[in-house]
Amino acid sequence: MFPEAARCVRSAGFGWTKAGLLAEVRPLTAHGSSSSSSRRHFSLHHRRLGGRAVLPKPPREKVHIPGLERVTYADRMYYVPGLAKPESPRWERDYSDPYRYRSPPHSDMPLLKEKPCYLFHQRSNALEGVKQALWLTKTKLIEGLPPQLLSLAQDPAHQIPDQDERVQNAIKHARFWDTTEPKTAQDRYSKMLLQNLLHLCASLHPSHPALGRRLLSEKYSLAATWNRGEDLFQIRGQNGLLCTSMDPLPALSEAQQVEETAEHTLESFYPVSPTIDLQQVNVYHQHMNSTGFREGYPYPHAHTLYFDDPKSPRCTLRPEQFQAKMVMFAFGNALARAYLQYGTEPLAQLERPVVVQVVGTNGRFFNFLVFQLNTTDLSEDSGVKNMVWLEKDSELYEYAKVRPLIKKKEVLVPAGLAGYNPETFRKFLSLHGAV
Repeated sequence: MFPEAARCVRSAGFGWTKAGLLAEVRPLTAHGSSSSSSRRHFSLHHRRLGGRAVLPKPPREKVHIPGLERVTYADRMYYVPGLAKPESPRWERDYSDPYRYRSPPHSDMPLLKEKPCYLFHQRSNALEGVKQALWLTKTKLIEGLPPQLLSLAQDPAHQIPDQDERVQNAIKHARFWDTTEPKTAQDRYSKMLLQNLLHLCASLHPSHPALGRRLLSEKYSLAATWNRGEDLFQIRGQNGLLCTSMDPLPALSEAQQVEETAEHTLESFYPVSPTIDLQQVNVYHQHMNSTGFREGYPYPHAHTLYFDDPKSPRCTLRPEQFQAKMVMFAFGNALARAYLQYGTEPLAQLERPVVVQVVGTNGRFFNFLVFQLNTTDLSEDSGVKNMVWLEKDSELYEYAKVRPLIKKKEVLVPAGLAGYNPETFRKFLSLHGAV
């Protein structure tokens, strides 16, 4: 046993530790002799520990000689050593099977174009955050929510009976009562909290009949196309939970305030390109615009778009990038609706601006956004600008602990819900109740 093990150790080099040597000797039999599997075990680790990667063998080149036919085992219907593998023609189905679709080569696609198109979708990470989104959408940023919504948030007629207690119970249900696990995952409680708060807002339906003219829609596909400078942009894909309405939202700014936006100068982030981190494609529809709903849908107007920001390893967004995503999809919903009402020709100023609201949350912090589309002439920096009101990082509560946080025998954070902020839900309710 020992001479054979010593030969393997010498061939592997001097990089083995004592623990590694014992791990390699362990597969040997107890009677002092080694089996064939043990020898294979050593030889495999010799290649790995020797520092040389085992490369796969290149496929053998098939030589076709004119006038000669290869002898295969196709007639025998089973594998025969020494005979070539038969080649069968690819079976073409006479029906459409989406699970077996093979796209044609890139050069043969009918939608192939020389001019690239830059896409913004659900997983796009805008490097410059909100500044990049403002430039792409030709928008002026206004900090805070519009005064119309703030006054609605303070109106007692637009509040729920026992509002603070019921909201805290909704938070506790999402954080503590929804699962038997010691700690609820963030992607779970953020969605559950959003559903609980929407359920509370729906309790205002008896006193506010206008809420019955709305409907929540999920997994709808949006598409909107516009030109910015010499570049072509598209925003498309599924995005959040959309509350649609029979009636459009009223404009938040008067015509004079809209005209004054022409004097606003868009912030530049040179030398970074505005198209950075956007997907560049050459196969696309030139004019792709869709609200995600068929013609004649009874709830055609986008009212409020709800986003949750789960911590996903596949797509992680910083707060600035998450807010930029809110701006872009609010703009996309408004632009697709404006194209249906006024056509796809660029208009310097819309007769009636299109307004879309957005709420984004990670289960603790809330971002509130109101977008007003004033123009569809987006190619130049001059002229009337669109407007967006943004309220960042409103904290609904400070802590929600299953167990208390104790350090040096001192309770720093007690168990349960702490630091509840009622003002955040009032803003949430004002956006939901806006008519």
